[in-house]
Formats: sequence, C-alpha cells, structure tokens
Amino acid sequence: MSIRVMLMNRSRLMTAVLVIAAAWMGSLSLAVIVRADDPSKSGTQDKPKPPPQTAVKEASPVTSIASSDGQELPKPPIDEAHPLYLPLQEAYKAREALKVVKDYEANFVKRELFGRRLQSTTMKLKLREEPFSVYLKFVDTSAGREVLYVQGRNNNNLLIHEAGLKSLAGTVFRAPNAADVMAENHYPVTMIGLKYMLDKVIKQWEDEGKFGEVKTQKYPSAKLPSGEECIAYESLHPTPRNQFKFHITRLWIETKSGLAIRIEQLGFPQKNDKAPPVIEEYTYANLKTNVKLTDADFDRGNRSYAFP
Repeated sequence: MSIRVMLMNRSRLMTAVLVIAAAWMGSLSLAVIVRADDPSKSGTQDKPKPPPQTAVKEASPVTSIASSDGQELPKPPIDEAHPLYLPLQEAYKAREALKVVKDYEANFVKRELFGRRLQSTTMKLKLREEPFSVYLKFVDTSAGREVLYVQGRNNNNLLIHEAGLKSLAGTVFRAPNAADVMAENHYPVTMIGLKYMLDKVIKQWEDEGKFGEVKTQKYPSAKLPSGEECIAYESLHPTPRNQFKFHITRLWIETKSGLAIRIEQLGFPQKNDKAPPVIEEYTYANLKTNVKLTDADFDRGNRSYAFP
C-alpha cells in the first residue's frame, strides 16, 4: 500500500473518532442539563412548613362573604383587594350583632403572657353595658375571689374580696389601673367584655390593612372546648415588623349568634420557641345574652356573694 493511501486512511479514522467523541460529549451535556432541570433531583420543590395552628380545623382561603340579612355594612378603610378586607367585613357584622346585647353571663377564660410565664384564669362573669357593670368570681387561680365594678359608683373603684385567709382583709378598694391589679392583667376591668375585645381587633386590622405582608385564612369548622361552633378568621404576618404587634391573630365568631366570642393573639416565635407563643387569649364560653341583670347583680350586699 502506498504511503499516500495509508495517510488518507489514517485521516479518515481520526475524523471518525472525533465525530464519535463529539456525539458522546453532546449526549453527556444533554444529560447534565436534564438532571439540573429535574426538580425531583435539585430539591427545588421543597417548601417551608406552614406555621402550626391551634384548636382550628379545615383551613381554607377567605374568598367571599355574604350578609345574611342583606344589611349594608360600612366598608373597611382599606383597599378591597387587601387580604384583610373580607375578615374586617365579618368583624363589622359581628359588631352589628352585638348592638342588641344589653347584658350577659359567661365563663370568661383568659390566658396572658407575663415575661415567659403564661397565666391562665377562669372566671364567672356578669356584665351589663349601661351603666357599665362587672361582677367576677374566680374559679381556678385565686379561687373564690370576687370583684365588683360599677361605673360611677364607689369612686369608680374596684371592690375586691378574697377567699380563705385573705378574706380577713375584708373588702378592698382599688383603682382599676392600680399597680397591684395590673400585675395580673394586661388590661383593666374597664376594658373587659365582648365589645372592647372586638373593637380592639377591628382597630388592629384596619391599621394593618395599610401594609402588605399578611396572609388570611378562614376556618369554617372551629369549635370551642365548651361546644360552641364557630367560624374563625386568621391573619398571619410572616415577618416581624414594627407595625405588626402580633404574628397571628384569630377572631372566632359563633355561627349561631354571629357574636365574636374568642380572640387569640400569638407572638413571633423566638429562638427557643417550638411554636408561636400565646400573648393574649380571651374566650367567652357558655354565653347567655340579655338575661336581664339588675342592680342587685352588682351589689356587694347580694346574698349569693361573699362580700362582708
């Protein structure tokens, strides 16, 4: 074979090798691209877990609200596209339902955070709107303690009577905002009740509605331990901001009466928190409205009370 023929054959062989190598490299590059775009391989489908919920079920987005009686409600002072717009309308409806309530009795359960200590208290409550009058009897913490307050009487002081050995002190008079009273309460007794609780949430949501970074949920099958069936509306702020005092707020509206009977305020989780901490929680269970309370229900001389 001539040298010229041998060189031509060798040239063809080298060309074939290069073609095969190029094809193999192309297929390898394609395989790399496919793997990089596959979410099951890259981990891009992982999503953060939602914040834990407490005592609510069947979460679903807030999508629509219909007035049961066709009554026109005031419009929230925020953009209609804001997630808090519809929960605010429901809160307004609950406020309308409350206007016909003159007095009520309930088991008032509150949980409040003091430092890192969560204090829980259950009380028997009687409340009259006009004149604003409150009677409380403590059931668990400080069991037997009785508190009376009637606006315009007793120099607008609380009347407090303890049980057990403390009862020897008799009836003690204290200003509603006295330091020793407020050491056990986030709010004075003048701010107790369904009306203040609801107004506080409405004002909070109206203010927060001026900002973004909020998610809302509707829980159509929320139920209290005492049996009341409710619809709960939740707002959640994912990131701490100066304008957001609470991480999660839940307003519970009883399905039967249309009254707001529970509020939960949860704080932003701190480093060692396993769940958002309860900051404030107020529940009016076994609520009975318009029971025709009289002056005798707010008189220290009532024979069913233990005031000396």
